[in-house]
Amino acid sequence: MSGAPLAGLAAALGVLALWDGLGALEGVARERAGALGGLVAPLARTRRTGVAPTATERRRLAVVAVLVLLAAGWLVAGPLAGTLAALVAPWGLRAHLRGRRRRWRAEVERAAPAVARAVADALAAGHAIPGALAEAARGVDGPAAAELRTLVAALAVGQPLDAALAELQEHVGVRAYDTLATAILLQREAGGDLVGLLRELARAQEAAARGADDARAATAQARFTGVVVGVLPAGAAALAELASPGALASVARDPLALWLAAFAGFLQLLGLVAIRRLGRVAG
Repeated sequence: MSGAPLAGLAAALGVLALWDGLGALEGVARERAGALGGLVAPLARTRRTGVAPTATERRRLAVVAVLVLLAAGWLVAGPLAGTLAALVAPWGLRAHLRGRRRRWRAEVERAAPAVARAVADALAAGHAIPGALAEAARGVDGPAAAELRTLVAALAVGQPLDAALAELQEHVGVRAYDTLATAILLQREAGGDLVGLLRELARAQEAAARGADDARAATAQARFTGVVVGVLPAGAAALAELASPGALASVARDPLALWLAAFAGFLQLLGLVAIRRLGRVAG
């Protein structure tokens, strides 16, 4: 029998084996991607719902952050840089989680005037307070809509209005929703024009938001200049190392120079923190 048919059969079987192997590799990659997605899912949840990771989830995220920064620092600048990057990983993770929670709260706060106006419009159309809250949940977008849907779901299963509003206030932690909840509860107890009150509340909140935006715009240049001045020494050190390789190592070999450089770096970091706090505009 000629060897050509056997060679063709072997080639066909090889193609089929290669195809099966690729399918198996794809399945493994999908499983690993799912596992990695499960590890970082608390980050997405914090950004989407404002719910902080549990203690177990924080430990897992800290391990992932340490390993990633250790590997990245080691590959880029050697084992010392990797070790230093791994040491600051837990602090960086906490700062990242606080930033995600802060951005989520800012989005919820920006939607507060729209929520108050949507509730007022629904009340004016004849809905009761639970129905007005449900209509407002359909009328707004983003995290505020998710919070309102949670509130409406709690009311639907029989939770009292004051308890559901208290949970909303505690979870959101934004003054605008405290005012909204207080207005609703006061009207339920004492009566009054809740529609007009909510519309006036929406106008006041929009005016406050415009004032905060104007303040941020007025101080943007000063804050940017402060940050640039604060990071100039680090840039100068990097340029000195590029111009004369080993310059930083020579500084590190002198104990007095190393101490002065470390103290200067601490003062620069302190200045950046002060600039950030002084330039913060309350919403």
